[in-house]
Amino acid sequence: MRTVIAGGHGQIALKLERLLAERGDTPVGLIRRAGQEDDLRAAGAEPVLCDLESATVEQVAEALAGADAAVFAAGAGPGSGAARKDTVDRAAAVLFADAAERAGVRRFVLISAMGAGRAPSPGTAPVFAAYLRAKGEADADLSARKELDWTILRPGGLTDRPGTGQVALGVHTGRGSVPREDVALVVAELLNAPQTVGLTLELIGGDIPADQAVQALPGG
Repeated sequence: MRTVIAGGHGQIALKLERLLAERGDTPVGLIRRAGQEDDLRAAGAEPVLCDLESATVEQVAEALAGADAAVFAAGAGPGSGAARKDTVDRAAAVLFADAAERAGVRRFVLISAMGAGRAPSPGTAPVFAAYLRAKGEADADLSARKELDWTILRPGGLTDRPGTGQVALGVHTGRGSVPREDVALVVAELLNAPQTVGLTLELIGGDIPADQAVQALPGG
């Protein structure tokens, strides 16, 4: 399976690329900076320079040509302001989905965030509120598309702890945290799980092996 990953140099993306390469797939990572290629190659991925904040839909579709699946793992990242939450977490996700449709790539997994699509609680920092709003709007755009076999994954609080391979995954899990390594593991499983098409899922740490958690999900 050839899988193109937006945000290919991100922490989750690099872990996902390594997992996909280890199982014999062909991961392709879209990156913004030329100096990031070696990190992707070390993870077993093919790097492609493509800045989703400036690229056209035709350029992104060219990067997606011949792929079997697409994963949106990009994010404005910590330290960015509200404006970049919109241009990356919302607009780039919409652009990537537009390009997938144009390239004929149906399988599409979007890494969102728990709390996306809901009103922020009182006292939420303005930039984080903008982040959740951008993620929610990207989720809403994707979920309305008929030409993509989409799955939306909303992890809880992300940590850098080593993954356990044990998760809680479902439409509603309750709040919690999850290692980035386990998010990547679940995404790898979702790519080959057609019963999850049309589902928006929450993910936190738990006690069920990731592959079993995905297999247990009802069809979308």
